[in-house]
Amino acid sequence: MDPQLKWIQPGGGVICHLELAWGHVRRWWLKTFRRGYVRRMAELRKGDFNGCPHEVLDPRDVKFFRNQGGYFWEPADDPFRWRDKIPFARTGLCELFVFSLITFGPAIALICWLTCPCSTTLSASARIVAWLSFTTLAVIGLLIVWFFRNPPRTVPTAPGLIVSPADGKIVAIDEIEHDEFLGGPAVQIGIFLSIFNVHINRAPVAGRVIGLRYRPGKYLNALRPESARENEQLAVRMQETEFPFRRYIVRQITGAIARRIVCWLKPGDSLARGEQFGMIKLGSRTELVLPREVALKLRVQLGDKVKAGTSILAEFQT
Repeated sequence: MDPQLKWIQPGGGVICHLELAWGHVRRWWLKTFRRGYVRRMAELRKGDFNGCPHEVLDPRDVKFFRNQGGYFWEPADDPFRWRDKIPFARTGLCELFVFSLITFGPAIALICWLTCPCSTTLSASARIVAWLSFTTLAVIGLLIVWFFRNPPRTVPTAPGLIVSPADGKIVAIDEIEHDEFLGGPAVQIGIFLSIFNVHINRAPVAGRVIGLRYRPGKYLNALRPESARENEQLAVRMQETEFPFRRYIVRQITGAIARRIVCWLKPGDSLARGEQFGMIKLGSRTELVLPREVALKLRVQLGDKVKAGTSILAEFQT
């Protein structure tokens, strides 16, 4: 495990720290007023050590530290498992809540003010400014809600298929003479994610996580080729769980707007094809490195639009 990966969002973030601060208040409230609940959750808790820097009372406390191992709850014992069924990214719910307050809150206040009798004294220009402000806030709020969406995906099941790890547009297909981790020649596919794309990352194949590498960096526009080399990024190294045990790399790269990589994996974790493992918050780039073999057939070309877990990028023919 990369020692820099102390939690699932290595680049930090104001809202994440606000959520962690709220956790102190929540744990105090639970220990003071819901002692029976705390005892019950302690009885159901699995794991033999605390991988979090704070006390763990229920599954919410391990949200940001899932990649550290330690305490966990079985899905059937997790009272907050229902949040996975919400059509929004669970790791972005706090941002969604805060940004909704910032945008929809003032928008609602404006519309209430504009429709109340006291607003009749406003000048025409003031009313125009107020309506424009309302529209701007509402549109920004809707865009934020749209950004954090997490729609269900139907993952293809045929053998040998490699699905897209991200939604977006194919902006690069490069051949690599030799990749150290793959142990030979490789093909690298670059996917650009605009702010309008779903930003959930998914596993391209069924595999086991071999390692993770995090590198701080710049926040260049993700459309620029040098962003793949210079921007903050996290590389997930994985290996197929079935013969011939090919190796792959999925690289999450930040952009000019997207500055928060989220990845809750740790070495040894197993993933099904198309399974979610992280996200990049607001516009970014994702790269997939796969072994170049005679049996490899690419199914995409530059400019193609793809969807994570659904679109087939390539296949190994038998």
